Amino acid sequence: MWPRLLLPCIGLLASIAATTPCAAEDAPGDTAPKLCAAYSGLPDGKDTKTGMAFIPGGSFVMGSDRQQPEERSTHFVRVDGFWIDRHEVTNAQFARFVAATGYVTLAELGLDPQTHPGTKEDLLAPGSTLFLQPMKADRGGSNAQWWQYVKGANWHQPEGPGSTIAGRENHPVVHVAYEDALAYARWLGRELPTEAQWEFAARGRGFDEQDWMSAYAPDGTPIANTWQGIFPVYNSAEDGYVGTAPVGCFKANGYGLYDMIGNVWEWTSDWYRAGHSKEPAVNPMGPDLMQVGLIAGAAPSKAIKGGSYLCAHNYCARYRPTSRQPQEVDLSTGHVGFRTVLNAGSSSGAPAP
Repeated sequence: MWPRLLLPCIGLLASIAATTPCAAEDAPGDTAPKLCAAYSGLPDGKDTKTGMAFIPGGSFVMGSDRQQPEERSTHFVRVDGFWIDRHEVTNAQFARFVAATGYVTLAELGLDPQTHPGTKEDLLAPGSTLFLQPMKADRGGSNAQWWQYVKGANWHQPEGPGSTIAGRENHPVVHVAYEDALAYARWLGRELPTEAQWEFAARGRGFDEQDWMSAYAPDGTPIANTWQGIFPVYNSAEDGYVGTAPVGCFKANGYGLYDMIGNVWEWTSDWYRAGHSKEPAVNPMGPDLMQVGLIAGAAPSKAIKGGSYLCAHNYCARYRPTSRQPQEVDLSTGHVGFRTVLNAGSSSGAPAP
């Protein structure tokens, strides 16, 4: 029996391009997981806003003073209206981009030794970073033992050479570095969301930082693709998935957006700095790179949002709209993806009257 939380809204499968959120009563019953799995990963339609939802402008209190230190301090923010992808960019969508442009991702190219002096040769080779679950608990261990740089791992070989995305066309694309995500967005005439846009959209018309978009319903039922059990050694997969899930298999938020928490972390365009400014802001773009403290020899980081399938109660636990983490711009991993935005001020981004 599939967990009830896997029942997606029929509207995703019928027309992901629609702007009306699915209602909870649209869930079609126990056959829904099969329908979800059957989604092609490509939204229907050829409009410039196909697969997107319009987020009306508004004001909110960004950040949290009650959660993790990097989420402080709360401050008032206003954002103008914008369009955002209803779900994370899928393997099928990214494959279409690569077929049309011949684009090669950073994971497929490898790092330039001139821009990464002192980096070990093995880490310069084409590849990406993967989580490998340990067989047993090691109290003296570190997360360096859970993550390995795997040569040949990339967006179409997500577990390394010999693996494939066949059958996972509707899963979020992973192993994409920041420049790869931005290239895809620009191909469509779009951008990556600012952190403020992403957080505003993730709240789903709600303004309480503790709204329903935690990873669990009040009765304890998982409502997002996260880690159930003791990380990193035991995952009960109560939500139905050990790794990534097909997009749209969990209930949409109030804006009709799927997987704004869990599944994969998502890139934003903001440079990462621990904590927020306390000053009110209108359409903030994040700190300037010169304001970001950098460790010698390290690449700067962008803010990623939303948590992933690896977030558990005892580790990470950052599956809330306010949660945030840094991600190096030249590093791709198996648990980071993205979605795009179209700003209403652009020629193709204004909502219809």
